[in-house]
Amino acid sequence: MERLRLMFRHGPIVGIALVVVAGALVVALDGRGWLWALALLGVPAQMLNEYNLHRFIFHLPPPRRQWQFDLLYRAHYGHHDFPTNTDLFFVPGFVVLPVLLMNTTLIWAMLTLFGASWAIPGTAAIVAVGGGLTFLAYEWFHSTAHLPVRKTALERHVATLHNQHHFRDFSKWFHVTAGGEVIDRIMGTAIDREALKSQQRIAFIRTLGMRPDDPRLIAARHRFAARYRLSADDIARAARS
Repeated sequence: MERLRLMFRHGPIVGIALVVVAGALVVALDGRGWLWALALLGVPAQMLNEYNLHRFIFHLPPPRRQWQFDLLYRAHYGHHDFPTNTDLFFVPGFVVLPVLLMNTTLIWAMLTLFGASWAIPGTAAIVAVGGGLTFLAYEWFHSTAHLPVRKTALERHVATLHNQHHFRDFSKWFHVTAGGEVIDRIMGTAIDREALKSQQRIAFIRTLGMRPDDPRLIAARHRFAARYRLSADDIARAARS
């Protein structure tokens, strides 16, 4: 229950939960029972979203302009910088909303192009129900991986792989949701178990390869300190790590 309370203090998670409910209502009111099966398509689609966003957007090279760096810091760099800060666990709204709108538009347009009379409820099933529930599962597994709570065997497995991303090699294991490791293996971003035994930890791993006292990092930490409850000691330690 504590994990659910933590998650639902975050506005975008509440928003996606409402999208799931709204999507389910649209599908139910349409009356075509087979549409529910389309929700299954939303699961791998959202896992691909998760992987691609994490690898190609959240891990972009650090921008030189401070305002751009601050956006990336809030989106993901800050979570690596302070991996136990619960306020930085979750995907921000300025990422969630555009992705939701893009996915909705894309799926609706494809179904409409192929002449599907059920384009609206079909989109609701794929994006809102299947994709929305998979996104909520991502947030659950991600927060669980970082919290000192009792974990199921599946949650321990997810946490083990995700901790390798944070503390051994940030260029590997971009999935988080259980089952998503298949994508990493296909894309060549898995860490081989044997290689892990000899692989050295990447330098400046918590700052994604940047020197921890980089002026952009220092400025971002101070900018977000009050919002994310970063103390002066937290900031000082991060600059030395």
